[in-house]
Amino acid sequence: MKGYSIKTLTQFIIERQADFPYATGEFSRLLYHMGIAAKVVNKKVNKAGLVDILGTAGEVNVQGEEQKKLDVFANWRFIQSIQASGQCCGVASEENQEIITFDDNLSLDGNYIVCMDPLDGSSNIEVNVSIGTIFSIYRRISPRGTKAVLEDFLQEGSKQVAAGYIVYGSSTMLVYTTGRGVYGFTLDPSIGEFCLSHYNIITPEEGTFYSINEGHYLKMPKGIQQYIKYCQVEDKSTNRPYSARYIGSLVADFHRNLLRGGIFIYPQTGSAPNGKLRLLYECNPISFLAEQAGGKASTGTQRILDIKPQSLHQRVPFIVGSKKMVDKVEEIIKDASEKE
Repeated sequence: MKGYSIKTLTQFIIERQADFPYATGEFSRLLYHMGIAAKVVNKKVNKAGLVDILGTAGEVNVQGEEQKKLDVFANWRFIQSIQASGQCCGVASEENQEIITFDDNLSLDGNYIVCMDPLDGSSNIEVNVSIGTIFSIYRRISPRGTKAVLEDFLQEGSKQVAAGYIVYGSSTMLVYTTGRGVYGFTLDPSIGEFCLSHYNIITPEEGTFYSINEGHYLKMPKGIQQYIKYCQVEDKSTNRPYSARYIGSLVADFHRNLLRGGIFIYPQTGSAPNGKLRLLYECNPISFLAEQAGGKASTGTQRILDIKPQSLHQRVPFIVGSKKMVDKVEEIIKDASEKE
């Protein structure tokens, strides 16, 4: 086809290296290894119904959730690949109680740490619904040549140097940012490479989708209840009522809203008084991506990327998506709190 060319993830990282303040060869190598792990996990996900990888692993993770076999495999595969890059001194995973530090000489001298949710939405695995991986990369603050420490991981989201996610769906996509726009790569199974398919993604300022688990409606804050009602009221000037779309996988819900415009909300509820989603593994990386695409992320009262983490597995209320939609939620929450 005349004028048709394929640009792989590896080519793109190398070509754009000079654009980013910290995108040295070290950083590019780490991103490359994240892509390798994604391909391996994708292969397992695609074969999940054919091999003994479905079901539970017989263990409970630090979140008190029963681990799926694919959770365990994805966690191990990403940790192995990140260490193999030689550029990362430690990993914090949703699946592990404590940080994981690497003791080999190359890793001790590594300049980066990674926070990740190796398999988001894993409760959907056995019903063949989209799941994903979320990752976040920071520069370490401890001296190079030493072991990573907890303080390396408890940094504000505004200090991320890269963040991204992989969505394993009808096609497999890797979407990432290094602070200069958001780019999407679709896995071409014929050549085994992630190829640039979405250049400089910009999310619509407004959308027509809202994603929230309305089963918890009665236990949600009044401001969130009022926003849900706002979404359901007919008003042609604002394209309401909005369409409810909730998959139960943050990656899948956010990916749709990123491309088409919409809002994802997981507020505090009766069973999750601080919210359910983890600041380090889910909220910070998704918020970085949202802001880089022109969207917004908030707790309802505070910018997510400004929060100073207090613990590895800290949870926060999470509202993310099209900017004007998040603004509207914040406005309604503020009005509701002033009337109480």
